[in-house]
Amino acid sequence: MDRTLECMAREDLIAYQWQRLGPALARIGENNPFYRRKWDAARIDPRALGDWTQFRGLPFTTKAELSQDQDAHPPFGSNLTYPLDRYVRVHQTSGTTGRPIRWLDTAESWDWWTRCWMFVYRAAGVGAGDRIFAAFSFGPFIGFWAGFDAARRIGALAIPAGGLDTALRIKALVETRATVLLCTPSYALRLAEAARAAGVDPASIGLRVTIHAGEPGASIAATRRRIEAAWGARCIDHTGLTEVGATGFTCAAGEVHLNESEFIAEVLDPATGAVGASGEGDLVLTNLGREGSPVIRYRTGDRVRVLDARCACGRTFARLAGGILGRVDDMLVVRGMNVFPSVIEDVVRRFDCVDEFRLEVRRRAEMTDLRVVVEVDEPRWGAAVVAAALTQLRDQLRLACGIRIDAAAVPAGALPRFDLKAKRVVWVD
Repeated sequence: MDRTLECMAREDLIAYQWQRLGPALARIGENNPFYRRKWDAARIDPRALGDWTQFRGLPFTTKAELSQDQDAHPPFGSNLTYPLDRYVRVHQTSGTTGRPIRWLDTAESWDWWTRCWMFVYRAAGVGAGDRIFAAFSFGPFIGFWAGFDAARRIGALAIPAGGLDTALRIKALVETRATVLLCTPSYALRLAEAARAAGVDPASIGLRVTIHAGEPGASIAATRRRIEAAWGARCIDHTGLTEVGATGFTCAAGEVHLNESEFIAEVLDPATGAVGASGEGDLVLTNLGREGSPVIRYRTGDRVRVLDARCACGRTFARLAGGILGRVDDMLVVRGMNVFPSVIEDVVRRFDCVDEFRLEVRRRAEMTDLRVVVEVDEPRWGAAVVAAALTQLRDQLRLACGIRIDAAAVPAGALPRFDLKAKRVVWVD
């Protein structure tokens, strides 16, 4: 780890954040049309902000605002601090919660992105001599692009696999003797499944670390255990958003840390509107090194539980207990109860006989019903095992979610597989 940054006393860390934030706010307020309009409307002069209390008087930024801004100022919006010719990279959000948003980065901002990824790699013990296999689509979704570029900065060998299908990726993993895998948690399980079907034991390939993003799965205990068992490798969660940056990583103690040298975190209590530096609520982030296209007090939509006590690993960076607990956008209200798909995944992944699953949501009159459909190879496991698993699954879902949720089985191969973010929640008539 970088002990200078990652282990400094919290009061020194907070002072370091302000030292970087204050001058940046003044420059953004002067040169960025999006924030200049926003702060002028709130009658706030960013140059006059002198402490954290005044900073928390700045209005929040939301994804809806950014999307509307791009509609009003196509094609890239007005959240640009510099002239367009300063920008060298364009990416976009995945579009899983609405229309994709395009995002630009200057050379300096992209260098900052890759620097953030170096925190991820260091915490995972990845460095020179490693062979990093990038199993993601080389499209406009930002995905693991910065991680791919950051491999050079740590002296590792970067292996691109974006244009390969699953079968060819397995072949390439074996032939290149990769030691690190980058992909979504869902795709790590899919790759392992396909490898076994091809007669290859994924644990024999030689991976020692798998690094995941795009979904909360790598912080879901049952999913993490399944990935580690399949590959015989340590499973690392990496948090981040296209609009914000590479925000966090898993340490050797198994905790997910926010990179507070590069991001300011706040926790918003959705019930009271109170904002603090720790506790449970909605995560609000401000990035410190992406001045070309910044987000200031951005409501990420992630539900978290933030702890700021020193970690067993020695870091003083805040921790996300349990990683990202759920997405506010993904939350389902079923018979008056808030249900996060990540909670259901943690239950489903405990059952070895389940290969894949789907959540079917059905609205009946004024009520919403939820059914979990699991894919099981019944000829392999036997009808009695499947029946018992379904009974236990219903019981464990009721305990975890506080309501009765039906469960049903479908044959092997009946449910879709995903290379990028999995789309397991479906609305049915």
